[in-house]
Amino acid sequence: MSQDIYQKLAKHLDDLPGGFPPTEDGVELKILRRLFSEDEAALALCLTLIPENTAVVAKRAKIPVEEAEERLRELARKGLAFSIEHKGRAPLYMAAQYVIGIWEYHVKDLDPELARDMQKYIPTLFNMKTWAKAPQLRTIPIGRSLESEQKIMPYEEARELIAKRKKILVAPCICRVENKITGGKCDKPEEVCLVFGWGADYYQRNGLGRLISREEAYEILDLADKHALVLQPSNAKKIVNICCCCGCCCQILKSLKRHPKPAELVSSAFIAQLDREECLGCGLCVDRCQMDALAMVDDLAVLDADRCIGCGLCVTTCPGEALSLKRKPDDEVKNVPANMITSTLALGKARGKLGPAKLAGMQLKSKLDRLLASKKGA
Repeated sequence: MSQDIYQKLAKHLDDLPGGFPPTEDGVELKILRRLFSEDEAALALCLTLIPENTAVVAKRAKIPVEEAEERLRELARKGLAFSIEHKGRAPLYMAAQYVIGIWEYHVKDLDPELARDMQKYIPTLFNMKTWAKAPQLRTIPIGRSLESEQKIMPYEEARELIAKRKKILVAPCICRVENKITGGKCDKPEEVCLVFGWGADYYQRNGLGRLISREEAYEILDLADKHALVLQPSNAKKIVNICCCCGCCCQILKSLKRHPKPAELVSSAFIAQLDREECLGCGLCVDRCQMDALAMVDDLAVLDADRCIGCGLCVTTCPGEALSLKRKPDDEVKNVPANMITSTLALGKARGKLGPAKLAGMQLKSKLDRLLASKKGA
């Protein structure tokens, strides 16, 4: 098999909405060689954003259906493809993006070399200008930071989001695992990432987490508040996950923190406000803020609104009640897509990789391949 199979796979992943951009030193190809065998890379090239049955992928890969069934099942089990499986129905397979996707699916089998390669790749992988146009995650406030009379949408309140989900799974935080395995220091709890619905199905099948009750999920929200973890659900009204993130490990927060004005990049409906006359000068808010939006000047807190992402962590433990959250003006609040499909398509469009014409062509090709596969099996 040609040795440029990994370059083809890198291009294939980069054409997906999440992206997989090239580097000068080729560290992204090194990552793919660690994750995929050549045969696995070739099969992954046959998957698209559209969920398809085994016969369609087998035809595209030019292999027998029986072989495709075994190889696709293994590809999904290894976190290199995404599968949708319902009892009594044939499984469907689709391409997994690198982030959020393949990388997170390896939370249970990271090794130090792979983690270090990923850390080296992060500055290239995360283009924050694109992120600002179509973020994959958004920030919502810790519940206790919101006042009852405030205007709060159901998709902006963590407990409300959890209350609507039937299947809930908790998994280790990939960023904390990565940081720990490369010698980093972080005392935050590790098993706090919440996954729902079809995402929970996939994680459960592949042993990446454990199912929990709604009450246990609420307890994790309380744990996030206690340990100053930022709540970042998927950027959709109907979510598939809630990440509980710290500023020392989370690659998204670290990238935001490097920007002089994180508030311009993040998708958040709220911002902190400070009444210095009520400030007691304890400095607790400075310790809890993950964006360095607060500092102590003349023994009192000072707020840099350009750095505030509206997480509310400074509000919940302010003994003088000097801090509160206020809602941004409507024209400053970014639109939240209805679901993960529309969110993903928006990201692809922002990157110039998935316009309407390309999507229509992809859908047409899938229909033709399904038709040809069904005729061959007839």
